[in-house]
Amino acid sequence: MLYYLFKYLHELHVPGAGVFSYISFRSAMAVITSLIISLLIGKRIIEYLQVKQIGELVRDLGLEGQYQKKGTPSMGGIIILASIIIPVILFARLDNVYVILMIVTTIWLGLIGFMDDYIKIFRKNKEGLAGRFKVIGQVILGTVVGLTLYFSNDVIIMEKVPIAELSARERIELLDPAHPFYSNGEVTMERKSMKTTIPFVKNNEFNYSWIVSFIPEKHRQFWTWLVFVTVVTFIVTAVSNGANLTDGLDGLATGTSAIIGTALGILAYVSSNVIYANYLNIMYIPGTAELVIYASAFIGATIGFLWYNSYPAQVFMGDTGSLALGGIIAVFAVIIRKELLIPILCGIFLVENLSVVIQVSYFKRTKKKYGVGRRIFLMAPLHHHYQKKGLPEPKIVTRFWIVAIILAVISIVTLKIR
Repeated sequence: MLYYLFKYLHELHVPGAGVFSYISFRSAMAVITSLIISLLIGKRIIEYLQVKQIGELVRDLGLEGQYQKKGTPSMGGIIILASIIIPVILFARLDNVYVILMIVTTIWLGLIGFMDDYIKIFRKNKEGLAGRFKVIGQVILGTVVGLTLYFSNDVIIMEKVPIAELSARERIELLDPAHPFYSNGEVTMERKSMKTTIPFVKNNEFNYSWIVSFIPEKHRQFWTWLVFVTVVTFIVTAVSNGANLTDGLDGLATGTSAIIGTALGILAYVSSNVIYANYLNIMYIPGTAELVIYASAFIGATIGFLWYNSYPAQVFMGDTGSLALGGIIAVFAVIIRKELLIPILCGIFLVENLSVVIQVSYFKRTKKKYGVGRRIFLMAPLHHHYQKKGLPEPKIVTRFWIVAIILAVISIVTLKIR
């Protein structure tokens, strides 16, 4: 909103109004605003939740200190969501398709998580919203995001195209020595493309159309978008649930999300800047600069929430926050064509998810084979395994953060590893 106001003032030659045209300035304002909002409204929301006795329900898991958490206000994810949405509305361009997708993602998954928390707390149902309804909501979001990114005319990348592949009209328009992106038998032009980034291969590129290359060309487009939408839906569901499972210790999911959000913000910035994109030889994606503002608000919101969520936590985010954080990370990565980096970047979420899958699968298999179920971990998700081994909660969280930082650095470094 403020972007449009200051753009109008700049056209009227009001001194200083032009500063709002800079992504760096608006990003800085977004992170500061989100921090202030989370810190100021956080205390009031926590007090309100305490008055309404909206506290955490604790199951007996045999973990040290777990009953100390009983009654701690939950549904604190509202603080995170408000601290993201308000700065984005204030400082980002709201006609940008990527910003619209991120706002929709934030609100949609926030509502699903809110319904889950509401059922747990007010209906006293520890199971919360039925799992199938969560998955349906995630599938709907993944489908909307995938279809939008595939069919929207606003979603393009700058792609190097060999001259031999140009149409006659494109040759006339683009084959000019004065063209800034004309060199070495190739021309860089705006194109709809299903290319994405994949580490450790030639040029770090992968095209979803390669998966269906065996299908006749006239049917290939249909199967390409079907594959793409399926992958996007799977990623949104997996990362969203992974963040949910990670939210089991004070500050664990919040701090990990802040680290991942910082890495994604850096990746969005270099992908949206033609100079850096050319230098790093990565895809230049016009329009994604506005996502740097969203990433800044995301970082500010999670760090601000960590003020209250760090050990010992004064508030828990609940599914209202955890489902939304995971979905935001997934959709953001898909938009900037870095979704195949998620196994590295979101390694903490992945391991937490896998620990549950492995534990349950192994237990069922051994129970069927031996009559008694056996476990690989002392308890799943993985952070509870370390709790059972006697490690203090703050130490577990800090070490997980360190691993998350290492994975974030590796994810960024992969841009130059071919």
